[in-house]
Amino acid sequence: MNIDWLAFFTVVVASLVSACLVVTLFSLALRLGDGKAKWRRPVSLAMFGLCGIAVAFGIYLIVGDHLLVLFSGGR
Repeated sequence: MNIDWLAFFTVVVASLVSACLVVTLFSLALRLGDGKAKWRRPVSLAMFGLCGIAVAFGIYLIVGDHLLVLFSGGR
């Protein structure tokens, strides 16, 4: 049993980068949503949206085609 170390390293790096991206987007959205300027609220909501898209994409990558099998009745 051999481990593909390059694939393992790729998954580790992708996980760290995506986790940092989601946390950064979320924290910046919280920080920007607290200001008085009118431009801050829409930018904050856009960042929350991007955070949600990143999380949904990550779930899709993990679950993948299993959702299609689940919702198609197992065919």
